Amino acid sequence: MVIHLLGTKIGMTQIFTKEGSCIPVTVLKAGPCMVTQIKTQTTDGYNAVQLGYSQVSTHLLRKPQLGHLNKSNAPALKYLKEYKTTEDTKFQLGQILSVDQLKIGDRIKVQGNTIGKGFSGYQKRHHFSRGPMSHGCKNHRQPGSIGAGTTPGRVFPGKKMAGRLGGNKTTIKNLKIVDINTENDLIIVKGSVPGKPGTVLSIQNT
Repeated sequence: MVIHLLGTKIGMTQIFTKEGSCIPVTVLKAGPCMVTQIKTQTTDGYNAVQLGYSQVSTHLLRKPQLGHLNKSNAPALKYLKEYKTTEDTKFQLGQILSVDQLKIGDRIKVQGNTIGKGFSGYQKRHHFSRGPMSHGCKNHRQPGSIGAGTTPGRVFPGKKMAGRLGGNKTTIKNLKIVDINTENDLIIVKGSVPGKPGTVLSIQNT
């Protein structure tokens, strides 16, 4: 069965294998998540399960949000995310999902927002090469020509120019689970995942 979890990025570190190799790893806090809604083909037109994560105080949520969670007798959960499922996938309302369902050596994919870097120029955003830095050159970090003058007489949409960099939803696939701590709901994966420490992530085994 495909396992879905919501989690938080704790940070990166490194571990050493028995052979002495150094492996860069990321520590993730995964779950526990609660099933807050189950959608079926007959009621909603498709099969899906909604998970809730990160319990907070009730005054941080609005009344419609609390009313939705009360239908499944769930506490005040800050994050909700829906995952599509198949007809033979069985979930129960109020079911708790945790890292107990994962095993060391499993492959997972992690989805989250990358680190936002603000407004960036051409070299940093699109890896353009700069102009000569010698005396007399006035084209150090300028974009150069951005289009023809007469025909078409405009700049085509999607032209690579300066703008906001980062803050995009990204999925990293095929990450290997190196270790699991079931007491603290922690998993250690080989490699890096999107975002900075504290970023909310979507975790799914493959």
